[in-house]
Amino acid sequence: MGHAGRVIPFTRLSRGDLARVGGKNASLGEMTVRLAAAGVTVPPGFATTAEAYEELLDENELRARMQDQLDRFHDGAALEDVGAGLRSLVMGAPLPGALRDEIGAAYADLGRRLGRTDPEVAVRSSATAEDLPEASFAGQQDTYLNVRGTEQLLDAVHRCFASLFTDRAIDYRERMGFDHLRVALSVGVQSMVRSDLAGAGVMFTLDPESGFPNVVVVSAAWGLGETVVSGRTDPDEYTVFKPSLKDAALDPVIDVRLGAKRRKAVYAQGGLTETVDTTPEERAGRVLTDAEVRRLAEWAVAVEEHYGCPMDLEWAKDGTTGELAIVQARPETVQSRRRSATLRRCRLTGMPGQVLVEGTAVGEAIGAGPVCRLDTPVDLERFPAGGVLVTSITDPDWEPIMKRAAAIVTDHGGRTSHAAIVSRELGVPAVVGTASATLVLEDGAEVTVSCTEGSRGKVYAGLVPYEETETDLAALPATRTRVMLNLADPSAAFRWWRLPADGVGLARLEFIVAHQVKVHPMALLHPERLDTGDRCAVDQLTEGRLDRTRYFTDRLAYGIARIAASRWPDPVIVRTSDFKTNEYAKLLGGRPFEPVEANPMIGWRGASRYYSDGYREGFALECRALRRVRDEMGLTNVIVMIPFCRTLKEADKVLDVMAGEGLRRGENGLKVYVMAEIPANVLLAGDFAERFDGFSIGSNDLTQLTLGVDRDSEALADVFDENDPAVTSLIGLLVPRAQAAGRPVGLCGQRPSDDPAFAAFLVGVGIDSVSVAPDSFAAVKQHVAAAEEGRHGGDRTAPAGIRPAHAQPPSAA
Repeated sequence: MGHAGRVIPFTRLSRGDLARVGGKNASLGEMTVRLAAAGVTVPPGFATTAEAYEELLDENELRARMQDQLDRFHDGAALEDVGAGLRSLVMGAPLPGALRDEIGAAYADLGRRLGRTDPEVAVRSSATAEDLPEASFAGQQDTYLNVRGTEQLLDAVHRCFASLFTDRAIDYRERMGFDHLRVALSVGVQSMVRSDLAGAGVMFTLDPESGFPNVVVVSAAWGLGETVVSGRTDPDEYTVFKPSLKDAALDPVIDVRLGAKRRKAVYAQGGLTETVDTTPEERAGRVLTDAEVRRLAEWAVAVEEHYGCPMDLEWAKDGTTGELAIVQARPETVQSRRRSATLRRCRLTGMPGQVLVEGTAVGEAIGAGPVCRLDTPVDLERFPAGGVLVTSITDPDWEPIMKRAAAIVTDHGGRTSHAAIVSRELGVPAVVGTASATLVLEDGAEVTVSCTEGSRGKVYAGLVPYEETETDLAALPATRTRVMLNLADPSAAFRWWRLPADGVGLARLEFIVAHQVKVHPMALLHPERLDTGDRCAVDQLTEGRLDRTRYFTDRLAYGIARIAASRWPDPVIVRTSDFKTNEYAKLLGGRPFEPVEANPMIGWRGASRYYSDGYREGFALECRALRRVRDEMGLTNVIVMIPFCRTLKEADKVLDVMAGEGLRRGENGLKVYVMAEIPANVLLAGDFAERFDGFSIGSNDLTQLTLGVDRDSEALADVFDENDPAVTSLIGLLVPRAQAAGRPVGLCGQRPSDDPAFAAFLVGVGIDSVSVAPDSFAAVKQHVAAAEEGRHGGDRTAPAGIRPAHAQPPSAA
């Protein structure tokens, strides 16, 4: 291999060699040597060293001339002029002869090991000041794929050396405080994985938006991985739950979201790469199977455990062999640097205007300003500080502009695109993958970009008032009464993982059905009853699946699983669907299956549907999704809750139907709760306690049925009062009766958030838990603590036998 100071194979490198070969190459060597036993596959290759780069500078006496260029920059010369001058100096200096010879010899040796002459290789830059735990930026230097032959390889290496002085790299080092001439560049040369014939992508060992640590998130697109990183395609995204990953009997893939995948990068005629359209089959299909996602996630966790920190990895699948490989690994530096004890929250305080465009939300923040629509990153001077950057896609050349933006909006890209990665690093909200921002958003128009409303980011017309707050979570008091969360939107569930909540007191299936399934379950089971228009719409929605019921159970299970995973192993109470008939009828395909009722609020809803001929098949699909989450995915912290159960006979019928679908109380730790929202539930609490494992008070319906007031009636709004003595008396009856039978009682509703006195009343009657919206959690926690101080003094211990036991981890965890 020649002089060890110029070229070193990956097999002789480790992460201790970062100063010699940079972060990328040190990681490739570390994984090659240390993680092969864990099954991690890394394509073979070699690296040039920092000494080789220094030799290039010294032999050609470049340092003084480079310093002159940098002095010009510090004296006010334009960045693009200085960058061009520095790159010209490097490209004008010939590679030292010894380095050329050693690269040629190492390349020939790699070909012999692969059994091919002139094998295709990836040539990647690896600066000694990048991929550090405290400083990592996306794509500061160049990468060349599908490089073949010694001369093409030497040219790519030379260009990588010059890319140490790209405009974005100079700008980055200036901001990070690195001395430009003390940073060296190594070049990694790695056997190409034929992912042009299969797929590639990136993965994080935490959720890249929220920092939630219990998942691996894998992005995947067809072809070479450059389209995922650049944002030129919208990839698939697979979410893997780490605790279930440890048990071979469980399915740890808790969410699958198919991207559009309209473009892919492939080998070009004559070398390098080109981008082409994907086929309709590729757009509709998955890039990875569940088994492949699992293998990648297992590797990612092995790498994370080895390095001792969250990781950002790139992977590729070889289309000729079907084998998977890790091609890059670096520490994740955005979420892992956040203060875990502080919750930063932005929210709109004014009425938002028209939604102009929407896409994938990045950043959990809000930004506002005038639209500045750019086609290329050369217009730095015309971009106003605090403007909203609107463009098709971004690459590293855009970074000097991106750091000046109040928000970023792109036509293309997903959560792992360049725009998403850099916006997180900068702390700038971004909405990516809008498809039409450059067409819809007018240059100079004032807009508000909101990434605080779930997974979909929205761009509103006008400047909408908003506020930013920070909560010191460590300062929140402990409470004897459990304070839980009401969560509806699975896509936003991970956002709240830092809250010290005691679980989820209410997760409503109807929200998942309405927003993620989007079709009436009976319409999937009986399409023959639909009209032509609805049948076509269902066909389009279910993507031509032969088993349409699997579409329903997949979407529902993934939604439930995200919420359950976000609070593992604390209890997550999932309420089965409680649409009213008029609400069900509004779902796609719903009208033929729903009667018209004079008063749907007290009509065919809740438990009465589950055993009836008109909906029993639909309820069976809900049960299958719940069973899949608990038994197959391993999220046994899910508790099932039955709403609006009027009679004991009705309770028995529902439990029989559930048992017939594999959800039997007590099996695999399953608990079944009942909503206490009908006076009968209180009056017969002891009998209901024989059938159910807990109660959750639905204060709105309990008030409605106790006072005989339609809760939606504006004319009777002043009569509807959850604090009415009749309502509070029923609550005061239920709690001790249920607890005497060993059954916990909670309340899920807004009233404890709005009324500290009501929270104090609940504490006074000894309620076991209250469940509130996440944005009310801190205030309610403090209200409850204050009430407990008066009732229990300093005792913050929950009474024995009342608090539901936490779920046990999967068996191998």
